[in-house]
Amino acid sequence: MRYKIVVDSCCELPEKWKKDPRFEIVPLALEVGDYRIMDDETFDQAEFIRKVAECPTCPRSSCPSPQRYMESYRTEAEHVYVVTLSSNLSGSYNSAVVGRDLYHENYGSKQIHVVDSRSASCGETQIAMKAMEYEEQGFPFEVIVEKLERFRDSMRTYFVLDNLETLRKNGRLSGVKALVASTLNIKPVMAGTREGTIEQLGQGIGIKKALQKMAETLVKNVSNAQERVLMITHCNNAARAEALKNHILSRISVGNVVVMDTAGVSSMYANDGGVIVTI
Repeated sequence: MRYKIVVDSCCELPEKWKKDPRFEIVPLALEVGDYRIMDDETFDQAEFIRKVAECPTCPRSSCPSPQRYMESYRTEAEHVYVVTLSSNLSGSYNSAVVGRDLYHENYGSKQIHVVDSRSASCGETQIAMKAMEYEEQGFPFEVIVEKLERFRDSMRTYFVLDNLETLRKNGRLSGVKALVASTLNIKPVMAGTREGTIEQLGQGIGIKKALQKMAETLVKNVSNAQERVLMITHCNNAARAEALKNHILSRISVGNVVVMDTAGVSSMYANDGGVIVTI
């Protein structure tokens, strides 16, 4: 096997990739009160959402250890690409880098590149997909590293959530100056910054209006849409994701569309009904 792509479990993978030996998901741990699970194939979204709704304390996640990442690099693959949550949102990136250093100390030289996605969820998926695409096209490792960094910098991530409490209580909204009152049913349109933090771009009265505003913002800002993949992840609301997809595709043409349900970490932060989109 020429290459391997390692992602943390905030990255949603299409079903066909989950069983592909070229991919490995390194799970984060999730905690809701006394309920503790790994974000792996045993994750039950419905049960998790129910426990989050019932628990008075905020759910939390913990990143994989450097040793766990190091083990994922022990492969016959010549090239290893690692895609993690934004380093401004999680310690996953730092663990992956330390894991790479540990690998080199213990097992010797290998071409391993860790990408700080500066995003999450399907933003990570976009980068993983590009790593596979570039490898299949036969580019050298060093060229792929440069191309992945450029692609990451060109990508945008947007999201609208019904509930921002998990992000707020876990300190992930420190860059947002003001948040509107949920009692007014005003839903902020959020985005990842170039640095991998979170900013508020606008707002809508109700989730439907907010999603429309998010779609309009995406359409306005995207370039070379026909060469890009539109990825949408949703937390337990396929109808909402489908409506967003149709709204965007009525305005632009894209190279491909991928729609997925959120895994554990994304479900924790997006909360029930949240929608994330990248292009």
